[in-house]
Amino acid sequence: MSAAVTRARREPFGAWVRLGDDTLVAVDRRLADRLGLPPAAFAPDHVPGPLEVHVAVTARCPVDCAGCYQSATHDGEHVPFTQLRKTLHDLRDAGVFTVAFGGGEPLLRDDLGALADEARALGLTPVVTTSGYGLTAARARALGSFAQVNVSHDGVGGGYAAVRGFDGVAVAERAIATLRAAGVAVGVNHVLTRQNLDGLAATVEHVRALGARELQLLRYKPAGRAASLDYLARRLTPAQCDALGETLRALAPTLGEGFSVRVDCALVPLVSRALPDAATLARFGVFGCEAGGHLGSVRRDGTAGGCSFDDAPGAEGIAGFRAFAAAPPEPCASCPLRAVCRGGCKVVSRHLGHGFAPDPECPRVIAHRAAGPSP
Repeated sequence: MSAAVTRARREPFGAWVRLGDDTLVAVDRRLADRLGLPPAAFAPDHVPGPLEVHVAVTARCPVDCAGCYQSATHDGEHVPFTQLRKTLHDLRDAGVFTVAFGGGEPLLRDDLGALADEARALGLTPVVTTSGYGLTAARARALGSFAQVNVSHDGVGGGYAAVRGFDGVAVAERAIATLRAAGVAVGVNHVLTRQNLDGLAATVEHVRALGARELQLLRYKPAGRAASLDYLARRLTPAQCDALGETLRALAPTLGEGFSVRVDCALVPLVSRALPDAATLARFGVFGCEAGGHLGSVRRDGTAGGCSFDDAPGAEGIAGFRAFAAAPPEPCASCPLRAVCRGGCKVVSRHLGHGFAPDPECPRVIAHRAAGPSP
C-alpha cells in the first residue's frame, strides 16, 4: 500500500484498514499479518461493529424543512460538548472509523470545528452535513479537519423549494463556494422526490460546475416530520422507480473526471431493474442497508440506533435490523441482489406497517406480493 496505515481493526476475514488519505479498505488475513496487525480471537457468533456512525449534535435549525427527519426546531437544544466528547471516545474504543455529524443544523454550534478536531485526534474521520445556514468564511476555515462537508441542495428550477417548502438554493450555493475557497472538500446531498426527479440531470451539471466533487442521492424517508401522510405524496412514483436505474445510467457519460454520483443504501432496491445482479451492483459501488451492522447512529439523548432514521426504542431497532439480515423472508431470501441490497429500507417498511420486512416499494417485492402465495 502506497498510503500509510493510520488505523486498523481486525476481523475474521482479515482487517479493516484506514489509510492516510481517509480511504477505508478491507484486507485479507495474509496482508493484515504483513502489515503487523496484532492477531485477535473471534467467537463463532461474532457480530462486527459499525464502521460508520451518525451522531446527532443538535436539535436546533433556523429553517423548517417539510421532511426534516429529526423534527428540528428553531429553539432546539444542542447536545452538550462533554456528552459528544464521551461519545467520540466510545466510538474510537469500539473500532469505528468514520463519524458523521448531523442535526438539526450543525453549523449553529460554535464548537463544530472543535468536534472535528477531537474526532481527528482520536483517529476518527469526521464528515458533516449542513444546509449552509450560518456559514461564514471564518467558520469555513475552522472546518479543515472534516474529510468532507456535504451541503444539502435539492435541485435547480424550483426543485429545492418543492422538496423542503422554501427556497434555500442561494444559501446552499454560497456555502459551496465558501467551503471551496477555504480548501474544504465539498459534496452535495440531494433528496429525491417525485417533485424534483425530472430536474436531476440539470442539477448534476449545475453542482458539478459549482465545484462539488460528488452528488449523494438520498431517498425520501418517512422519519421525523416526513413520517406523515405527506410521505405518500412525495415518494417516487412506481413509474419513476421503474425508470430510476436507467435515469442514473444515462448520467454516467456526463459526469466528467473528479465528480461522481452516489446513491444511498435505501435507493438500492429502486435501481434493481437496471442493475439486475449483486456483482454488477458491487462493481458500481452500490451497497444496500447496513443499519445495525456496518452503520450505526447515536441519537441526541446518547442512545444507539441502527441508522440516523431509526427511531425504535432502546435496542429494538438494532436487533430488528440484525434479525432481518440473518434470516430475511421471501422474496429477499432468494433474490440475486440480496448480498448487496440487504432487503431495502426498513424505515420505509416499518412506516407502511410491515415491520422489519422486505422493502414494500421495491419492484421485486411488489411483483412477489402481487403474485400471491405459491401453490
